[in-house]
Amino acid sequence: MTDATAEQAEAVEKSGKAGLIVGLVLALAGAAGGYFLTSSGLLPPGGDSHEETAEKSPVDHAAPNVQFVDLPEVIVAVTTGSSRHLKFHAQLEVEAGYASEVEAMKPRIVDVMNSYLRAVDLSDLEDSLALVRIRGHLLRRIGMVVGEGRVRDVLVMEFVLN
Repeated sequence: MTDATAEQAEAVEKSGKAGLIVGLVLALAGAAGGYFLTSSGLLPPGGDSHEETAEKSPVDHAAPNVQFVDLPEVIVAVTTGSSRHLKFHAQLEVEAGYASEVEAMKPRIVDVMNSYLRAVDLSDLEDSLALVRIRGHLLRRIGMVVGEGRVRDVLVMEFVLN
């Protein structure tokens, strides 16, 4: 390698670092400017102007059109060496138009709940996120039984492990 080639390699390396530093400084300056404009109110988040926001009518917070279907209480033996039971009671938040259809499917829903809750391990029930996980699993399984979009949520009314 000649001296000229070595000088060209160093020049390319220096210009690459300089470009990176300039880009980093410009990115930080842009982020700081955007934060300042947004936090000071000069640039509203979402792109709406203050006048347009003031002219909009207030948001109507009407209750969603839902009904609640009460499910029977389920008591299952927990899979463990000792005799422990889980007492579970829930209601389903259902779109109002589907309440009678979901009501008619209650035996299948209870069967799915029993099957799932019997398979849950004791260590899973003692976890702090157990209730959230159980609600999600039950909502997915119940949705498969009654049809997607009919049940909005599973509301746990009672969850006792003894």
